[in-house]
Amino acid sequence: MTVITTPHLNFRGTAKGALDFYHSVFGGQLVAVTNEQAYSAEIPEEAQQIKFGQVIGENGFQVMAYDVPASVPYDQGDKSLFVSVRGDSVDEISELWGKLAVGSTILADLAPSMFSPAYGMLKDAFGVVWVLDVAVAYDPS
Repeated sequence: MTVITTPHLNFRGTAKGALDFYHSVFGGQLVAVTNEQAYSAEIPEEAQQIKFGQVIGENGFQVMAYDVPASVPYDQGDKSLFVSVRGDSVDEISELWGKLAVGSTILADLAPSMFSPAYGMLKDAFGVVWVLDVAVAYDPS
């Protein structure tokens, strides 16, 4: 049996834009089902909002997202979630960083750190905080 952990991001009316952006960065398959398509629009203004969405990249990247209905309390909070993307090389992470950084606020520049040859943190235009780094074996010494 295999278990996969996938970040599920919650938005208020911007899930489609976020999914489109993440698809442009990571590629792969994009699924975006609206409330109208799922026959679950509580109010007409929410018909085109996302009921179920996901991006599944060919490289193993996965993220899910939806729009929280107006009838449900929602507060994205400040850094309530980090999405961590770990790669095998500086080149791989640098390429993804360059794409994610468009329209984002850089919280920590992508640079070598004491635990990785490349580490960086940014907050994208949708309020999601991303941590990107090169995964290396832990050395407790």
